[in-house]
Amino acid sequence: MANHKSSIKRIRTNATKRLRNRYQAKTTRNAIKKLRTSTDKAEATTLLTKVTSMLDRLAKKNIIHKNKASNNKSKLTKFVNALK
Repeated sequence: MANHKSSIKRIRTNATKRLRNRYQAKTTRNAIKKLRTSTDKAEATTLLTKVTSMLDRLAKKNIIHKNKASNNKSKLTKFVNALK
């Protein structure tokens, strides 16, 4: 158990941040899955902009690595461009 007041506070803030990070990451993963299953190009294009901004936000906050975000955006853009 933590002995210092500041370490007790740190444990509380870490737990809060962890939950927020997990929620944001899971929401983004679900959006990516929804985009991958879409077959309509117009719908996929609008979803792509939302997913791209989500990935950028996660990379900015160091929830995921910036190269992973970049890699995901690239693959999803190729997928959307290949749709008819």
